[in-house]
Amino acid sequence: MPPVLDPTKSKVDGLAFLGLSLSRRSEQGHPDSITHQTAFDFNEVIDRDYTHVFSTNDDGWLVGGGEPGPPKSYKLPAKDSAHVEIMRIGTFNPEWGGLAKEDIIKAIESGNILIPQIEVLPTAVVANQDKPPELEIRFDMVPKIPVEGEPLPINWQLRFIHNQLFKYFQFPSRFCPGAFHSTIVRKAEFRSKQDEKQYFDKCQAVINKWSLEGPKPLNTNALDEKGRPLKQSSDAQYNSGLWLFVDRENIDHYFAPNFLPPYDTPEKKKIIMSFLSEEWDEKRLQWKEIGKVGNVDDVIDDVLKKVGLASLSLK
Repeated sequence: MPPVLDPTKSKVDGLAFLGLSLSRRSEQGHPDSITHQTAFDFNEVIDRDYTHVFSTNDDGWLVGGGEPGPPKSYKLPAKDSAHVEIMRIGTFNPEWGGLAKEDIIKAIESGNILIPQIEVLPTAVVANQDKPPELEIRFDMVPKIPVEGEPLPINWQLRFIHNQLFKYFQFPSRFCPGAFHSTIVRKAEFRSKQDEKQYFDKCQAVINKWSLEGPKPLNTNALDEKGRPLKQSSDAQYNSGLWLFVDRENIDHYFAPNFLPPYDTPEKKKIIMSFLSEEWDEKRLQWKEIGKVGNVDDVIDDVLKKVGLASLSLK
């Protein structure tokens, strides 16, 4: 069961969320795909020709422009839906355990949630623990534990926004599925162990290349949910913001950055660091210090997952 805040009051499951849109149109993908980011070409980390991957689920590749459909591909045709979830809302119906859309928009546009200029860097391509696994692009905060007096961690903006949202919004269906990643494909099975290694070696080379270039804003132009240019403001150079999704293929609203650079002043760094010292413990549904192990059950659960066994309760 998803680790929602209050399962007894989370009545109807849903897919609405706040997060980043990483979609990008490409010639290899679906013609209806929309470009929301120009920083990273995820075609570099997928295997569209199935050189190493033997099979996937029927959705096929979710990034790199999506699935074009016949005759270019024979998975379900779908536009690029690349994204990073920061807070799952579920539904816009409070009676079902969700959160009213108007309340979300009001809280963010009033400045109660600070949205920095979002500059990110993919940190890894991994297979998750599903059998067969999802392949994911990770956007981890590096280093995980921020250090006073040192530069802010890579991808600090995601934890900063996530923790603000979780502290401000209290509703039953709230959770975040596997922060912070973008799913490339589901149920990936490789042709061989050698092919699996070659695929991840290829991905690591791309990650290394992106790392040399450093974190980037996801786009340099203000775009709406359809990818159309928005009217420019006085802060037109800062356009890498947050999106409100109805589901992964449908976006309802764009929130521009309202907490602008520079971020190395004592005042702003104090605000930022105040939200980076904790993380949400999905098992206990409470805050814990970043990097702190909850208890022996957590350690045993992690070990069991790594060897492919189900979690066991010691209680």
